[in-house]
Amino acid sequence: MGILVFAGYLWGSSRGESRVEQVAARGEGVMPFDLERTTHRFAKQSNGGIQSVVADDPTDAEQVALIRDHLTREAEEFRAGRFDDPAAIHGMEMPGLAALRAGADRLTVRYADVPAGGRITFASEAVGLVAALHAWFEARVVDHGAHAEAGAG
Repeated sequence: MGILVFAGYLWGSSRGESRVEQVAARGEGVMPFDLERTTHRFAKQSNGGIQSVVADDPTDAEQVALIRDHLTREAEEFRAGRFDDPAAIHGMEMPGLAALRAGADRLTVRYADVPAGGRITFASEAVGLVAALHAWFEARVVDHGAHAEAGAG
């Protein structure tokens, strides 16, 4: 059985799948864009962070449109405290998730188009909420494996 432990975050598979493979399979049902043709980026900031998704080929209009549509809807959901899509992909016990849901009213969430994709900017004055966001970002970088990068906005 493959098992991953990250900051108390435990996942295993009796089928021998890696955590990254499990996340990718779950993500296919939630994210409309192709993980193999896109990159997630998670940049921590002192008051929050920036999540972006970009097409690996900036001329791939289909992937760019899918990314922008998805992130626009996700930002709306996050503003309302609904983190259902990330929970469906990464699991309910994901680091930071419960705090983000509970503190959504103290979290500013904004969407913007960027070249080849889109970004969601998260900000808060609540130190604990920023720490939860950072833990959430870290877990997502680990879970997405080669499809994600840390520290690049």
